[in-house]
Amino acid sequence: MEPIAPALLMALAGGTLGAAGQQVWASLWSLVRRRSTEGLPDGESRGEDELTALDAARDDEARARELAEALALRARQDPAFARALDAWRREAEAVDATPTGSGDVRSEISGGVFHGTVVQARDINGSVHFGGRS
Repeated sequence: MEPIAPALLMALAGGTLGAAGQQVWASLWSLVRRRSTEGLPDGESRGEDELTALDAARDDEARARELAEALALRARQDPAFARALDAWRREAEAVDATPTGSGDVRSEISGGVFHGTVVQARDINGSVHFGGRS
């Protein structure tokens, strides 16, 4: 199973992926809680503590890494959880249409005299027109 990217976990926890991302985040909570922990060594993390920690500090990369590691460890010990987590990861990655990561947009215009139109935007749905005929 491929590891879950901490940046993806932070985007989902932080709500930057919209309503679909919020649903995927909630489904991770359900997955972690409902899957049996049978076979896990005593005291081994199920991922709930790490989910709670990231939920409390959604932009904390260290907490996101800890969650990714806890989920990977649990997946290695529980094949059924691994299959469910892999399906969840694919769904989460499909929702992640945020090329800038946390939702920030950064534009830098430099050089000599600039002539033309500049648009700074994020998540444009549809056409953009600048005067003239369309």
